[in-house]
Amino acid sequence: MEIESALMKPLKNAVETDNLRKVFEIKQGLLRRNAKSVVAVEGISLTVPAGQSVAFIGPNGAGKSTTIKMLTGILKPSSGTASVLGLDPWKQRSKLVRQIGAVFGQRSQLWLHLPPSDSFDLLAEIYGIPKNDYRKRKALLVERFDLGRFLSTPVRKLSLGERMRAEIAASLLHRPQLLLLDEPTIGVDVIARQNLRDLVCEWNREEGVTVFLTSHDTGDIESVADRVIVINHGRVVLDDSLSSVSENTLIEGKTAELEEIIAHLFNSAASLPMQNCISPG
Repeated sequence: MEIESALMKPLKNAVETDNLRKVFEIKQGLLRRNAKSVVAVEGISLTVPAGQSVAFIGPNGAGKSTTIKMLTGILKPSSGTASVLGLDPWKQRSKLVRQIGAVFGQRSQLWLHLPPSDSFDLLAEIYGIPKNDYRKRKALLVERFDLGRFLSTPVRKLSLGERMRAEIAASLLHRPQLLLLDEPTIGVDVIARQNLRDLVCEWNREEGVTVFLTSHDTGDIESVADRVIVINHGRVVLDDSLSSVSENTLIEGKTAELEEIIAHLFNSAASLPMQNCISPG
């Protein structure tokens, strides 16, 4: 109860890490007696204020997924510390999962053979949402995410855009303070993609939910984030505002490695209007 009451207090920072490091021991050889150490994350220290929208980006294999797994308590770091919503992700994971929402592009929290409405009902039971609160919350999400047309259609029959709208709505049922989005618009058509971005921004502004986004889609980053953290080879190589990153892709002093990453991620940014969560269009 002490932890739960603490969670109700306003948090200054949603995420804080100090020298977070993860090393995997890979067994090698026929008898798998030899081990090779592979450093996936090397000394990440960052602070994400509550209510901020952050794009956490980088090339494949940069350490993004490993970092997110540590922040959600799935993986324990080799060294370093982290606090997520005031909780230790590894010691207090059961408390933490009730305070975060997560959408991973290739993994579903909805039951494929059930309609979204039934999945919502099951998730409400899992999260222990009081029935009256749940009815109001569900009605609000159905309206805002325009789910009415397919609320009773099995998820397996929905378009990808419809499914992702339902996925994000499901992740918000329990009023999370932190929303983790991993490639949320992958494979979604252009119109549905922008609708999803607008909905995430709306929730960030209206409910103050902190957004932690990973994506290879420049449009996702520009529409949703106001801050960009670039990671490569397990290290943070850039941490700056979106406007600074997109307007100065080749600023003096950047390494060739960083120039290549930023140029690749923002090579089409100059022609796009700047519309993100803190400057609604």
